[in-house]
Amino acid sequence: MHSFSKYITKYLSAFAGFILLLLLINLILFGLAFQKIIFQSKEAPSPKVMLEQTTKDFSAEGLSNQGKQRLEKQNIWGMYLDESGQAVWSLDLPKGVPTAYSLQDVATFSKGYIADYPVFIQKEGAGLLVLGYPKNSFTKLMNNYYPIQTIKSLPIFVFVVLSLDFILLFGAYFLSKRKIIASTQPIVEGLQQLSAGETVQLKTKNELSEVAKNLNLVSYKLSQQNEARANWISGVSHDIRTPLSMILGYADRIAADKTTNHATQEQAAIILQQSIKIKELVQDLNLVSQLEYDMQPLNKASIHVAKLLRSYAAELLNSGISNKYELELVIPAEAETFYFTCDERLLTRAVNNLVQNSIQHNPEGCNIQISLSLEAQAFAITVTDDGQGASKLDLQQWIDSNSLNSTDEHLQLRHGLGLHLVQQITHAHQGTMTVETNLKKGFQTTLMFPF
Repeated sequence: MHSFSKYITKYLSAFAGFILLLLLINLILFGLAFQKIIFQSKEAPSPKVMLEQTTKDFSAEGLSNQGKQRLEKQNIWGMYLDESGQAVWSLDLPKGVPTAYSLQDVATFSKGYIADYPVFIQKEGAGLLVLGYPKNSFTKLMNNYYPIQTIKSLPIFVFVVLSLDFILLFGAYFLSKRKIIASTQPIVEGLQQLSAGETVQLKTKNELSEVAKNLNLVSYKLSQQNEARANWISGVSHDIRTPLSMILGYADRIAADKTTNHATQEQAAIILQQSIKIKELVQDLNLVSQLEYDMQPLNKASIHVAKLLRSYAAELLNSGISNKYELELVIPAEAETFYFTCDERLLTRAVNNLVQNSIQHNPEGCNIQISLSLEAQAFAITVTDDGQGASKLDLQQWIDSNSLNSTDEHLQLRHGLGLHLVQQITHAHQGTMTVETNLKKGFQTTLMFPF
């Protein structure tokens, strides 16, 4: 956890440092723009400088030739007003610009414009020196002047800077994301494998190597525990087999002994029946454990499915199934020649568990149907009965918890281990199991296998 926190902190710190650096660069760029663009004109001296230079070549009678050339070069017109507001002299005065002004006129244009021409004035002697610039060349805001071109280009400048910021931030984000994904992807895949019960062996050499090492250790310990659990179950199953066989043998002998009284024979029959159930439960538990921990090898071969179901139905009927149960086998014509690569023993076990589930849950009898159907890319084996069924909640508890619940003193077990085993066998063949049931409406279990 410490290494993971350190890894995240490293990237967050790097990204935060990049943002701060970008802000600093922006401040420098805007500062330079403010200094060099706003306050300075690259194409010509500022109006203030022009006024100062013009006064050097100025006299009450007019401008020197050098002063005239300077103004003409910058496309600037000018005039000098005496105390009464009359133009003593003028240079390139545009049409529409008066040559006489009242005191009120002077007060007005001194802060703005004459006939839409931006003007700049300076007191010289007893009069005023007025310099006028072309229309739309300057704007005056709060006694300050700014070149119109600069005002127009400012939004473009801001847009370009912000666009570059966005591109750089996106680039940094994209590169960081790629690097983080490359570093964490093995960890994520390892967690997914671990959650699926698979063994994990990561070989990460980046900053998350400690996390990968811990994941490998957890995977190894879980693998060891699963193997130990499966071996323990297998060992217990093996150890039970011998004494259980003896119980079955003696119980069968007592139940079949005609010299034994009837009550003893009935009790021996019950012992025989329940011992068989225990034997089946132990076998199911062992097989579930082996399938769950991938310790059961699948002996796959191409199997004629219709033949498999017919053989199973015939064997079940020949075993002496009670007349209370009607067994029906439904195989459509298109499924008669269908072959599927699977473990024949396990698939038969799955079908048998479903049929036995219907028998055990319906002691009063029921109709049981085994059907085979083909679809576009899959086939289904469905076992249906019209018995008493179960509630949705009970069914889910049996499948999820594999619980064993005794319903009476004769150990008539109703359990979900059989369904769980069917589910494990189905998953081992990349199939899915769907169970539908309602109280008093029976069970319908469908095993769907892709091919």
